[in-house]
Amino acid sequence: MTIAPTAATGFGYADLRPLMSRMTGDEKHSAAATSTLDVLWVLYDQVLAVDPRRPDDPDRDRFLLSKGHGPMAFYAVLAAKGFLDPAELDGFGGFDSRLGHHPDRELVPGAEIGSGSLGHGLPLALGTALGLGIQGRIRPRVVVLVGDAELDEGSNHEAIAVAGRHGLERLTAVVVDNRSSSHGWPGGIAGRFAQEGWATRTVDGRDHAALRAAFTEPHPDRPLAVVAEVEPKEVAQ
Repeated sequence: MTIAPTAATGFGYADLRPLMSRMTGDEKHSAAATSTLDVLWVLYDQVLAVDPRRPDDPDRDRFLLSKGHGPMAFYAVLAAKGFLDPAELDGFGGFDSRLGHHPDRELVPGAEIGSGSLGHGLPLALGTALGLGIQGRIRPRVVVLVGDAELDEGSNHEAIAVAGRHGLERLTAVVVDNRSSSHGWPGGIAGRFAQEGWATRTVDGRDHAALRAAFTEPHPDRPLAVVAEVEPKEVAQ
């Protein structure tokens, strides 16, 4: 399988913000959306083996958006990569639109889970990785994007511990850290994952080269946690 080609639509990174601007009605989550923009682009443009012509290919990589509130960046990237018709963006959140304020896996091509209550994505990614292994599908990668505040949910910590014990090399958790957690993390977010046996990398969440390197450098026999630091939510644009 090949990585989804940018040339299929002609859109590039510079087109993402104009695509996002076509979606209105959820401005309160605009900072949540833009905080994920660069991570999403690097994943879909340089890392994930996905194909908009075969969104249900059993050997595709899986991307799970757990930080599902404010999905405008996700929809913009899906449109840029050929999963969605850009014209659909104009109806975002409308009664007859399949692009809701949280992605629906039954409606949105390329969406692996329905996002809603925070804290579900990482456990679901863990289950997906384990399930693929049971099926003998060892090539697909499972990547889940969570927010730093979302890690306050206890279900994440159970998943972090179990994934580390199983050494799930094909599992990656991306934590977009815009310092919105209520209590913070003594020793840093990466330290929480490292204690449970994960490989960890902390990078500038706007630096595409650093993000790509973090996602692609080997981490044998361990799941990977990439902490992508972005501007605090109060000033995120």
